[in-house]
Amino acid sequence: MSSSSAAAPVSRIRWRRGRVTATGRSWRDALELTVAVEGEGELSSLAYPSLVGVPEVGDDVLLNTTALAQGLGTGGYAIVVAVPDRLPADPEGPGHLVKARYTPLQVLVQGVDEQETEHHEVIAAADDLGGMPVVVADLHSSLPAILIGMLATDPDLKVAYVMTDGGALPAAFSRTVTALKSSLAGVVTVGQAYGGDLEAVTLHTGLLAAKHVLGADLAIVTQGPGNLGTGTPWGFSGVAAGEACNAVSVLGGLPVGALRISDADPRPRHRGVSHHSLTAFGRVALGGVALVAPRGLSSELGGQVDEDLAGQPERNVVVWVDTDGLDTALGLSPVPLRTMGRGYPEERAYFLAAAAAGRYAALQVPVPEDAAAPAGAPATAEQFQDGSTSAP
Repeated sequence: MSSSSAAAPVSRIRWRRGRVTATGRSWRDALELTVAVEGEGELSSLAYPSLVGVPEVGDDVLLNTTALAQGLGTGGYAIVVAVPDRLPADPEGPGHLVKARYTPLQVLVQGVDEQETEHHEVIAAADDLGGMPVVVADLHSSLPAILIGMLATDPDLKVAYVMTDGGALPAAFSRTVTALKSSLAGVVTVGQAYGGDLEAVTLHTGLLAAKHVLGADLAIVTQGPGNLGTGTPWGFSGVAAGEACNAVSVLGGLPVGALRISDADPRPRHRGVSHHSLTAFGRVALGGVALVAPRGLSSELGGQVDEDLAGQPERNVVVWVDTDGLDTALGLSPVPLRTMGRGYPEERAYFLAAAAAGRYAALQVPVPEDAAAPAGAPATAEQFQDGSTSAP
């Protein structure tokens, strides 16, 4: 069949041209802009300077408005694809890892695990997390609450954030990560995600880098902002939380599940313990996970959570953790606590559960003289330093 008679491919991107009329906030590697588009008015837009340069007022820019037009995506931005009349200089930095591979905006970064870096030998030799607790959650919005729970328990702990590629690929998209920078030992972006303090090819090397390069006592694993879901048990990007737990187990760490708990979500499948938590931790994570439920919930919600977790496989241990002081700590959060359009305290149960997971993990950090269990062994009731297996 000749190319002239072939059907035209379906367009997958909504392109627009516009002119920058104003610049706004900037953080990490992100710059807010206002862009005037003929027939559509002024659009809130976002540029990543390391990709497209620094747009200025008066510049003509090429925009991807696909998600914006659909009302999708955290933040509601048109994305600047290029400043055609003022392209940035060619990259000159080191690195040969390509992320967002074979998309129009594939980027070149230097991986912590590639041969030319100072850390290659460390990562090549590393094969174990030495029992390091790793809190795994399915939503990016849990990140600050987990960190608050950790540091409220022990402010001297070093915590790394390992960002997976289920949501936004650029770490720079997250204002939360920027605001938490001083409280984190570092950010590691893995898979197709990029823009962290360290880049890694896989979640496994990312976890090893958190432990052996950043020197972290603890790690938090979540996808970036902007999860993808279809209202089905398996069609949700956060299901990868179960695979993250498997990676932690394989590497001799202690996987801790931050449960998604709510009594404010209008969708029945997310009330009590979300069906996504039950799927990811109960069916995908095969090495055993410590599932943390917070004390201090209402009797009705606590009972629902207890009932929802009753069917967990034997490899998973449910621990109820005391939450004294965590509400106060959450109220002092350095970043707004919001999930699915709702804030704290409206979604108190969700953020309290995340903070409780952080507290539990902080209490499990190995100490040199602690030989209670081999690295990577599944959690048992005897290991719990806070809470118990009993209901609230």
